Amino acid sequence: MEKFVIRGGKALHGEVEISGAKNAAVAILPATILAKDLFTIENVPDIRDINSMLQILEDMGARISYLTRSTVQIDTRGIDSMPVPYELTKNLRASYYLLGALLGMYNEASVAMPGGCNFGGVRPIDLHLKGFSALGAMISTDGGMIEAKAAKLIGASVYFDKVSVGATINVMLAAVKARGLTIIENAAKEPHIVDLANFLNLMGANIKGAGTDVIKIEGVSELHGCTYSIIPDQIEAGTYMVAAAATKGDLLIKNVIPKHLEPITVKLRECGATVEEFDDSIRVYAEGRLHGCNIKTMPHPGFPTDMQPQFTVLLALCEGISIVTDSVWDNRFRYVDQLTRMGAQIQIEGKAAIVQGSAELKGAPVRADDLRAGAAMIIAGLCARGTTEIEDIIHIDRGYEDVVRKLGAVGAGIARVDFPDPGTVVPKRA
Repeated sequence: MEKFVIRGGKALHGEVEISGAKNAAVAILPATILAKDLFTIENVPDIRDINSMLQILEDMGARISYLTRSTVQIDTRGIDSMPVPYELTKNLRASYYLLGALLGMYNEASVAMPGGCNFGGVRPIDLHLKGFSALGAMISTDGGMIEAKAAKLIGASVYFDKVSVGATINVMLAAVKARGLTIIENAAKEPHIVDLANFLNLMGANIKGAGTDVIKIEGVSELHGCTYSIIPDQIEAGTYMVAAAATKGDLLIKNVIPKHLEPITVKLRECGATVEEFDDSIRVYAEGRLHGCNIKTMPHPGFPTDMQPQFTVLLALCEGISIVTDSVWDNRFRYVDQLTRMGAQIQIEGKAAIVQGSAELKGAPVRADDLRAGAAMIIAGLCARGTTEIEDIIHIDRGYEDVVRKLGAVGAGIARVDFPDPGTVVPKRA
């Protein structure tokens, strides 16, 4: 097993290059199933979730080859419709996008219940299935498998009672080759929704309105391969922005789209950090003690739930009391137990956290409860006095490329080390 060991108290200084967006890539890669052709996908992040998705495509018959570390060629001409077993999906929440892609291509799909982060509450996919049903698919579940089948998908009006990124993406994937017009109302507006729509349109789809709450899709009969570059990762960039402010450092964060980072930029400035925006980079620096602010997560363009744990670490070091409200996912505050071990003063009241700022955190053994909680533990460790050890870093590897190298290059004292599994008996020396 592996863990991160962080020796804290060092301000971050220098430049960080942001990788391709995880949340866009996990939708764009399965979208290649919609055409039997050759694709070249650039700016692909080298992270566990993406490698898992590529492995699934390869096991389905696609030929995968790397042209560079971040450019992948995918030949889908050998893919056949097939059940996607649990072993391939158990650690990948985004595997549910295979449902929409397979249904759109073959009018049928069979995919095991997805895995991924567990926030302690239910993360249902009922809105996804509602969208498939509206397009004419029959849905059934059997032995942990979700099956969707239609004689022919027909365009329809799909209204989501709640904004859902996953459901919006899945219905887009299923609808691009459906007969007639599909209208998705109360659609999600995140940057990766727009990125997927741009990719599908380059394949020959007819999608309008992505980035608004109404998306219109006119079905087409055929799609084709293309070359496409994935947008930069908004959440990875935001994580380094917060790390710069929390450590009282100065980072130039490169390969970003500043417009995508506005909700994070606004709150950092409210806390007293300085944020300078350029064409494709952003600089964040801070001096002295920052002051707290209130955060409420919202669907885009509001403050992203995926940045809430990281920002809460910053607020734990700010002057005053801050209130963080997250109504997007149930029990997203599980990581708070880890922060309190490091000296943070945080009380949970329902879907809100009341954060009493303190002057410092202290290093301690902690764990990454999920992907973004893991990023929060890294920031806490960077700021803490002493040494912090983070276990369960497999979650962090799901969404952050080469985090040890990137942080080490800007002055962090961080290392990835092996340690024995608790159940492993280490033989004594003779």
